[in-house]
Amino acid sequence: MLIREVTENIEKQILSKYATLAVNTKGRVNPQPLCDIRTEFQRDRDKIIHSKAFRRLKHKTQVFITPMGDHYRTRLTHTLEVSQIARTIARALRLNEDLTEAIALAHDLGHTPFGHTGEAILNEISPKGFKHYKQSLRVLEVLENGVGMNATYEVRDGVVNHTGDHQASTLEGKIIKFADRFAYINHDIDDSIRAGILTNEDIPKEYRLVLGERHSKRINTLINDIIENSMDKPDLYMSENVQNAMMGLRKFLFENVYSEKSTAKTEEQKARHVVSELYNYFTKNKDSLPDDVKPFLEKYSVDEVVCDYISGMSDRYAIHVFNNLFIPKAWNIY
Repeated sequence: MLIREVTENIEKQILSKYATLAVNTKGRVNPQPLCDIRTEFQRDRDKIIHSKAFRRLKHKTQVFITPMGDHYRTRLTHTLEVSQIARTIARALRLNEDLTEAIALAHDLGHTPFGHTGEAILNEISPKGFKHYKQSLRVLEVLENGVGMNATYEVRDGVVNHTGDHQASTLEGKIIKFADRFAYINHDIDDSIRAGILTNEDIPKEYRLVLGERHSKRINTLINDIIENSMDKPDLYMSENVQNAMMGLRKFLFENVYSEKSTAKTEEQKARHVVSELYNYFTKNKDSLPDDVKPFLEKYSVDEVVCDYISGMSDRYAIHVFNNLFIPKAWNIY
């Protein structure tokens, strides 16, 4: 028996009846031979970790644009925290941890430079709009290495449905929506306290009493609550008081950290300018696009290809391209 088959049999024996078994995957758009060692969801996870899109996340903004401090979250560290939280929940509920991890690692692959600021400006100026979750799916299906990653249906479904009112078709996918929220609410508080924007005492007391006084305690409360309320059930649930406290804390962040009046947003207009100028330039000068990007013009509109190019940039690469295009250089003459 192959190692993969042993793993698939173990899944059948130990996972919940509500789990998504690797052997039951709906498969890939382009079928490929099975691996002797890894299940289909394990293969997806590995493809994502080794992708260029995943590596670029290390220099993409979470909340604070290109911070000088080494300990502020980036889009990559956010992704890793989401993965850790999601895997903890999946393991406790006896769901498929490999599928959960793959979705978590891929959920923000299509995020723009400069965080949601970059997403917002592209959504405003692009005729077709722009949403990072749709772009993450596009990375998986089309963009990575020019052909996409040929991920399984379950991973693609979980990625494109991880936010807003969307609902993934698997419990593993649904976990990501919760894990994403648990992660960013708490690490954005942590980073805001580090930046001097908030103090722990600024957090409304009614939320601290329910969730906890410390970052680790709040994460623990949220994870324990969803596990306790979802065990052996066909969907995910949270207790009313914990969910209300979490959403209250999220509202507090929108009002005090994510709002335009916040110190965290002081560089936002500059970031919007960088993205919009890059978009305007490349839509008018498509021949200036990199050679590895130009082939997409044969299948997709200039707008789509330019959005692909810009959304794939890290913060510092976007600034580098902007400087090359719009900032004059000194002549090296003495």
